[in-house]
Amino acid sequence: MKIYQNYLEEYTKGIIGYSPIAIIGQSCLGSVAAMFILMNGNSTIQMIQLFIITILCMFFNGAILSQQKPRISFNLLILSTVFSILFVVLNLL
Repeated sequence: MKIYQNYLEEYTKGIIGYSPIAIIGQSCLGSVAAMFILMNGNSTIQMIQLFIITILCMFFNGAILSQQKPRISFNLLILSTVFSILFVVLNLL
């Protein structure tokens, strides 16, 4: 929990600089996840995975654009990053 608190404090202090970097990085990672998902076909399972990735990326981008509290946008960044990495790994296997 201490690591989370340290990163949250750092993100909160430099939110003006970290927000654009996070949007770019998270969007690129989400695009890679979407590419790997669609490389495995277009069945219902892949479409559900694609929906989850798209929604999480949009939630984070929306939180930044609507100037939500730093804790909310930071949590959404972590959530979208974890799911993107998870789906990339799942679709590589």
